[in-house]
Amino acid sequence: MLGGTLAPVPAYNSNGLGLIPPERVAAEALELLAEGGFTALKVRVGRDRTADDLAAVRRVRTAVGDDVTLVADYNQGLTLGEALARCRALDAEGLSWIEEPLRYDDLDGHARLAADLATPVMLGENFYGPLAMYEAIRARACDLVMPDLMRIGGVTGWLRAAAIAEVTGLPMSSHLYPEVSGHLLRVTPTGQWLEWQDWAHPVLARPFEVRAGHLYLPDVPGNGLEWDEAAVAHFQA
Repeated sequence: MLGGTLAPVPAYNSNGLGLIPPERVAAEALELLAEGGFTALKVRVGRDRTADDLAAVRRVRTAVGDDVTLVADYNQGLTLGEALARCRALDAEGLSWIEEPLRYDDLDGHARLAADLATPVMLGENFYGPLAMYEAIRARACDLVMPDLMRIGGVTGWLRAAAIAEVTGLPMSSHLYPEVSGHLLRVTPTGQWLEWQDWAHPVLARPFEVRAGHLYLPDVPGNGLEWDEAAVAHFQA
């Protein structure tokens, strides 16, 4: 109905690699890759010491190899001064993006970082509507965008954002809601990565399949979501 076709959607595993001790990240990274034959992972950064973030990223890289795509997320945890120092320290680690180093609405600060860093800056999960995404792009605050399906305005808002990404040439990934975002990435001209979490699986009658690092959309009417009513009732009790 959106004018696209069914095909596997490239996904990275975002189920783990939180701010755990660096000595534990290698084993967890390998487990995350194995969950769906993934070739891309997200690593959370923002520990008390920059050295520990570096150690975590390097241990993950050593464990998974050079062919795996790694991205890092600060979850808005830094001041501009901290971000300049910490992101520069990560700039040589081969990351495909650094996400939200600063508060999401600090467009001037993110523009400073985007100009300063070789690693792309990713924003988007906190864009409240397509206009907010356009304003961030116009401010040169990011190199990549990843709207959240709810905050961007649902399917209609996503499609409007996808048109903005297309005309500005920015790759567009997704944030959360993978079962629906996967469909939308199939009609996003600059579509890049789907952020995968299996958080909805306990209440789905037919969880979506992930294999070889791709989400496989079901060939059924609608978006393919069907609730396991018994499981829903169990969790409501």
